[in-house]
Amino acid sequence: MKWIIYLGAALLLSGCAFKARQVEEAGPSPTAGAQVGIVNHTGESIYSASVDGAGGANMARWGAGGAEVCCASIPRVWYPGMMVLVRRWDMPDGLKHIIKEKMVEVEKYDEPGDIYMHFFPHEEVRVVVSNAGGSAKTHPILHSGKPADMP
Repeated sequence: MKWIIYLGAALLLSGCAFKARQVEEAGPSPTAGAQVGIVNHTGESIYSASVDGAGGANMARWGAGGAEVCCASIPRVWYPGMMVLVRRWDMPDGLKHIIKEKMVEVEKYDEPGDIYMHFFPHEEVRVVVSNAGGSAKTHPILHSGKPADMP
């Protein structure tokens, strides 16, 4: 009876070792999971925004927050020409959705993190990947909030 237990343990351990070797040989996944965040550098509220279909959060005028909307994936390694589709929904008159779409190049990043869409006046959009929240001093694009001369 003991030999059955030993045989079972040996088979179990060899199976675990085989799986570990497969994972090691395959290497890390080429993509990493990411949350989606919005940083609004404008005086207009954002009803909803997404990057490559992920997201859907809203943001107040001049607002910045953490990346709290699931689920996107990004390449673990940045490459030149990396583009994403940014989609923004506004409701300026409260009655009709206005949808704006734009292909945006992702700015260079050194390590995977969360995806942040930065909205600026005149339809300018920038996309960065960062482990620092949208209002953090270490975020790649600093957010100064509402300008002092704005009512």
